[in-house]
Amino acid sequence: MPFLPVTIDEMKQRGWLQPDFVLITGDAYVDHPSFGSAVISRVLESHGFKVAILAQPDWKSADDFRRFGKPRLGFLINAGNVDSMVNHYSVFKHRRKTDSYSPGGKAGKRPDRAVIVYSGRAREAYKDVPVIIGGIEVSLRRFGHYDYWDDKVRRSVLLDAKADLLIYGMGERAIVEIAEALNSGIDVKDIGWIKGTVYRAVNKQLREGFPGELYEAEWFSDEDTLMLPRFHEIVGDINRLNYCKSFLMQYQNNDFINGKRLVEKYEESVYVVQNPPQEPLSTEELDDVYELPYEGTWHPIYKEEGGVPAIEEVKFSITANRGCFGGCAFCAITYHQGREVRGRSKGSIVREAVRLTEKEDFKGYIHDIGGPTANFRKAACTKQQRSGVCKNKDCLYPKPCKQMDIDHSEYLDILRTVRSLDKVKKVFIRSGIRYDYLLAENDDKFLEELCRYHVSGTLKVAPEHISNRVLAKMRKPSKEVFLSFDKKYKETNKRLSLKQYLIPYFISSHPGSTLEDAVELALFLKENGFIPDQVQDFYPTPGTLSTCMYYTELDPFTGEEIYVAKSLEEKRMQRALLHFNKPENSGLVKKALQKVNREDLIPVLLGSVHNNMIRNRSNKPEKPNKNIRKAVERK
Repeated sequence: MPFLPVTIDEMKQRGWLQPDFVLITGDAYVDHPSFGSAVISRVLESHGFKVAILAQPDWKSADDFRRFGKPRLGFLINAGNVDSMVNHYSVFKHRRKTDSYSPGGKAGKRPDRAVIVYSGRAREAYKDVPVIIGGIEVSLRRFGHYDYWDDKVRRSVLLDAKADLLIYGMGERAIVEIAEALNSGIDVKDIGWIKGTVYRAVNKQLREGFPGELYEAEWFSDEDTLMLPRFHEIVGDINRLNYCKSFLMQYQNNDFINGKRLVEKYEESVYVVQNPPQEPLSTEELDDVYELPYEGTWHPIYKEEGGVPAIEEVKFSITANRGCFGGCAFCAITYHQGREVRGRSKGSIVREAVRLTEKEDFKGYIHDIGGPTANFRKAACTKQQRSGVCKNKDCLYPKPCKQMDIDHSEYLDILRTVRSLDKVKKVFIRSGIRYDYLLAENDDKFLEELCRYHVSGTLKVAPEHISNRVLAKMRKPSKEVFLSFDKKYKETNKRLSLKQYLIPYFISSHPGSTLEDAVELALFLKENGFIPDQVQDFYPTPGTLSTCMYYTELDPFTGEEIYVAKSLEEKRMQRALLHFNKPENSGLVKKALQKVNREDLIPVLLGSVHNNMIRNRSNKPEKPNKNIRKAVERK
């Protein structure tokens, strides 16, 4: 199936006089199911709608937004696969120099807060055309939210973009329902019943001052509706307790079975109304979505610029599931995709693998078969399927729930089948595994086959920290669980006569983490010979529990006060401690140790920086030093 049209000439070649929808995106056009714009446009196409793609338009005027003429049904707008502010700025608010979702990796192809800017230009181009917004940037900003870049609470993006409808979460089912409603002649302002959407409501009786006004308590009076704290109460609350309350209500009503309608009041008569979430796509529906006729790569218009770099990570990868019951505090997947996991069928995954082997540039390697968490395949338990996710209990934190159905057999069956295909040399698992879930299974077959067939030298895992106090705020398994997995992984590789290592990911400056905690982590790394492949300084993005804690300095579940490193200097010191082996970090490491009165550790962490650099060129972990802990303990 050819690419969808990106120019008026391509549209005319299809015989179209007018598109039904113009999809505007901040990414270059890549027709691959890892890109939300491709999925939404192909789903609409499969239902008979004509979609033209306006990728990375010139936003300096409305001219480019008239490229295809007036769309019959509406504009569909997203910022791209990544939030435009995250795409543009590092955690230290430095402007990024590259953009892997743009042609040639060049930055500057989209504006800051892309959805708001694009929506304004679309309105300017055709005032009477419905504007529907969606994608990750929108989904995480659907209510009042703390904005790290402005360092303040901003309004719902629905209001700032002046859009008609907002789709949150994975939008395939919602967009089809909206398209069919518009196609039947229903005015967009009257579309307020579709699950997975947010709309603006105006209480006309309040606005016009009718006698016997309808107050919100009466207007939204059904038992399935909850009123969030009003926006001005969130902004004006010095103690930030209302922000915590609002976040908690959103967090506890994000399930399609037990989630309620949520309403946030703004001006005297304006409300933002979130309908309950859509049910996640079934296995059959996921199969249908991922087997639509995608081209699998970027549009040919980008050839002279070298293509779109982002495709390289996913071109030979297979999405096997959606949703995540891992519950990491810093992750937005729970808020965007939901906690109930749904997986594609084995047959669909194998068919996609076969198609990948038939590509001219296939080298024999499937880079991933996974999703938000690779070794999750289905809902955590039967109770979750019947009654929805627990509102006040996590599946894996602080320990795996006893009601969990822990089983890797189906995933193993898929991996075995795919790796046995002709032309397939190796199948990797790059989207990450939850080792606490793995350890909770009595059978060791998955770990053994993981080491034997799906690791090539190093396995990347994400303990994120080593201080149990910090891990509790992250809602991650304890230090002891990671050490248990490390031991078992080493024993398994030894039994298989394989030299393979763990490469851990860590987050610095997460809410709850002090400089002392960062020092503890640095000592752990030194003692155990771990060299972090990547250290991510905590990035407060909208929609996460961690960002709520960052802004309020409170745990919304308990009301407990939390230490938060907010100064850039301390954030740099915490990050430097985790890469103490790098010479360029030695000054910050020394300063941090002096600040916590641990000058005695300076020779321990910095004494062999030069040797560490030479050793680490081999990309192998440093040899563990089991005497370090004793050497640095205070008398």
